[in-house]
Amino acid sequence: MRTTRSVLAPVGILCSFLCSGTAIVAGWGCSSSDPASTSPNAAEADTRPPTPAEWDRTVTRPDEATAAASRASCTFKRGALPDETLGTMVPTGKDIPIETIVVLMQENRSFDHYFSGFGKYAGRTDVEVAAPDATNPERTGPASSVLHTRERAGHMCFLDTNHEWSGSHLQYNDGKNDGFFESNSDFKGETMPNPEEAMRTGDRALWWYDETELPFYYALAKEFGIGDHYHCSLLGPTWPNRMYLFAATSFGRAANFFPNLDASPFPAVDAFVLDELDKRHVDWKLYTAGGPPGISTSLGVAVSTRWNRSVTFTIEEFFADAQAGRLPPVVYVDPNFLKTGDPAGDDEHPPADVQVGQNFVARIVNALMKSPQWGKLALFLTYDEHGGLYDHVPPPSACAPDDKSPVNTKDVPEEGAFDRYGFRVPFLVVSPYAKRGYVGHGVYDHTSILRFIEAKHRLPALTSRDANAAIPVEFFDFASPPNLSVPALPEAVIDQGELEFCQQQFAK
Repeated sequence: MRTTRSVLAPVGILCSFLCSGTAIVAGWGCSSSDPASTSPNAAEADTRPPTPAEWDRTVTRPDEATAAASRASCTFKRGALPDETLGTMVPTGKDIPIETIVVLMQENRSFDHYFSGFGKYAGRTDVEVAAPDATNPERTGPASSVLHTRERAGHMCFLDTNHEWSGSHLQYNDGKNDGFFESNSDFKGETMPNPEEAMRTGDRALWWYDETELPFYYALAKEFGIGDHYHCSLLGPTWPNRMYLFAATSFGRAANFFPNLDASPFPAVDAFVLDELDKRHVDWKLYTAGGPPGISTSLGVAVSTRWNRSVTFTIEEFFADAQAGRLPPVVYVDPNFLKTGDPAGDDEHPPADVQVGQNFVARIVNALMKSPQWGKLALFLTYDEHGGLYDHVPPPSACAPDDKSPVNTKDVPEEGAFDRYGFRVPFLVVSPYAKRGYVGHGVYDHTSILRFIEAKHRLPALTSRDANAAIPVEFFDFASPPNLSVPALPEAVIDQGELEFCQQQFAK
């Protein structure tokens, strides 16, 4: 039996978790995946405020062409309902037969970095990847070419690369995408106690992997769906990008910093999608593979221990819930961010051994495929940002989420604006409803996943960014019965020799 706990005000940035300052359910957000259905505990549901009436207002749906043109011109604003923005051919609400949406976001890898070899592996010519002879100019001397990582020793890891706001904009360079070598030359080289010289040079940003190092990822992409024009949400680092997944904005932040982490002033920020799910009485959970009390790693903020117990759960609880068939309608899964910087870390953030993260993801995927909920489940697997690693596709323009301008950790303005996507990152869709062997070419970002959740549960847009986002329905075949067959996927083996080499290189 779950219990409720009254609150008078949100705690810092965690205000978004609460049901509009009324009540939060200890353990889950609120309840029920269907807006018209009742909670598992009817008496508990009766104590909750009703869903805002305007969320169920009657709207006239535009045709596909009109909706697409309006989104392209950033016509729609905060509060727009999915039925107003997505067109008549795009399913919403009960027409999306997915009952459990799982979001797994890993760290710091670009699309070209991981999937440059996918076309050859899958026998496809319709996957947009970097040319084999792609280059980036060095500060002096000849241009540096993209290089398959196995051409060097210890190729499962390398020194962290520049993915800050300024570094990412240098890499973009007005669409030339030619700043990767320069922005990474000597970047963080002083932090490496046992450096192999090759790991410190700027050309490490141009290294890439293929199916020999990432067999599970390549097989997963071949069996289900992969998108080759999915971008992170801005040209910048981790937490601003992760904010877009939850809030469709970074609240003006261009760096890994958020204000108002304490109990005042109230409110700290505007709403997250978790707020809206609570108002719609839809259950959600955040699962994390590691973190001490007081850390909600999905949101990258410090929170008080008592609230952390209400909103974050261990990865062991995830596996137990998946096995028992009790995952809520909306699920977020995080790796262990506390091991970022450790080659044995499972978040894939350099210098992590990429096979450790692949193994972590494989465990999640296998647990979902074995779950009683598999028949009506969808997993979105992606990465928060490109990590400073080469991608050849210039990020396109995007709708600015709000009127906020970018500032750094000291509230000093940064050049640029929030009107452009970041670089491409891997994006895989795994579901019995997924088109098998599908390559999607639609342009998406993290708010497309957010908008998919909003479309399923008929929630209003949080900002102009998600209001104008397309949702990745092209990856699904909802007109056919779900394909319940589970493909034979390779094991995600960790080469212990490579891992030991990486640990020696980055020993503290």
